[in-house]
Amino acid sequence: MTLYYSLTFMLLVTEMVVFMSLIIPLPFTWRRKLFTFISESPLVAKLQYGMKITFIFILILFVDSVNRVYRVQVELASATKDNKAGGTTILGGSERMEVQARKFYSQRNMYLCGFTLFLSLILNRTYVMILDTLRLEEEVKRLKGDPASKGKNASALGEAGNAGEIGRLKKELAAKERDIETMKKQTQGLTNEYNRMGDQVSGSDSIPKKER
Repeated sequence: MTLYYSLTFMLLVTEMVVFMSLIIPLPFTWRRKLFTFISESPLVAKLQYGMKITFIFILILFVDSVNRVYRVQVELASATKDNKAGGTTILGGSERMEVQARKFYSQRNMYLCGFTLFLSLILNRTYVMILDTLRLEEEVKRLKGDPASKGKNASALGEAGNAGEIGRLKKELAAKERDIETMKKQTQGLTNEYNRMGDQVSGSDSIPKKER
């Protein structure tokens, strides 16, 4: 196994260990402290950024392994077809074993990279779900009057779990404020137009009275 596939295997084992640590039942206080540390630690943030780049390279390896599997399958199918048709391409014992070995290694690399990417998605989703659960538990305790839930931990979990939601709400709020400003300008224009037309109607009504 080459170096980069060995590193991919080590990453897969690490993901399995992390996943097991996430699903292990822990007391609420311990779990809250753990996820608060993960959410606030700058080292963890840098590690997550580095892992995103690593998964991009693993995706490239996965695409390459799928391509190799396809090419080996085509080569093996073509040789088998020629053998059945009585062609000149005949795979001997050693050649056939070499093709089968390349097929095995290509499939192994494809499964290794594929499961690593798939488990990374599962870890990300599990992490987000646990954050949501902790935030909801903090909210329930706050509504019940628990003062401990009003501190730094609740805000940290809320910010970690709702970063994208907060950004979306801010954009919607800015859009609504622009709509309100536009409506104010339109209302002011309609008011001015109404006053102008009212003055014109009043002026036209007063002219016949003076002529009489």
